Amino acid sequence: MTIRVVLVDDQEMIRMGFRMVLDSRLEIEIVGEASDGDAVLDVLGQHEADVVLMDVRMPRMSGIEATRLISDLPSPPKVLILTTFDLDEYAYAALRAGASGFLLKDAPLEEIASAIGHVHAGDAVVAPTTTRRLLEHFTRPEPRRGDAHAEPRRGDAHAEPRTPGFEELTPREHEVLRHVARGLSNAEIARELVLTEGTVKVHVGHVLAKLGLRDRVQAVVLAYETGLIQPGDR
Repeated sequence: MTIRVVLVDDQEMIRMGFRMVLDSRLEIEIVGEASDGDAVLDVLGQHEADVVLMDVRMPRMSGIEATRLISDLPSPPKVLILTTFDLDEYAYAALRAGASGFLLKDAPLEEIASAIGHVHAGDAVVAPTTTRRLLEHFTRPEPRRGDAHAEPRRGDAHAEPRTPGFEELTPREHEVLRHVARGLSNAEIARELVLTEGTVKVHVGHVLAKLGLRDRVQAVVLAYETGLIQPGDR
């Protein structure tokens, strides 16, 4: 099965580079390009796509807003954010806008192709270490001075999740969600909990359904934002 990909980046040389390396893969076909976020919907109207590789910083419309527009389509393609990293806060915002993950622009070809395949399959798309680095940076609570009686902040040890649906999770599903938030794959969670990978997949599906989440990336963001897991938890 060929994965149809649209490239979105304001730098022509970067688009050319991605097209050159990805077109060499039998399982990937570049079906369209856009030089800015404001042109994405027009391109998608002309070409059916499975995955959009989306730059974050563009002059007319950011990848965040473009991702939000794509997510509102009736049958949207998956969005994979491109970032130069150096901890790019816009990449995190794009995940919240509906992107399914992110990767580095200078990642090896095998990693890029693998990420596209994972996104297309609806799986996690970022390496566990990268997930933790990004989320630990952007969910680290700001220190408060002279406020000894302040209520727990997001990420505090005693903060309780406040999102409707958490109470519906079984103890095992809570455990699986914590491991997902750490960036572990289904296979890694299976080894940690001494379960089969298929059983873990079922638990993950139940977690997503009960919490009304689209994919694992949203589960990771939610777990950090509600304080279910803290930056640095292992």
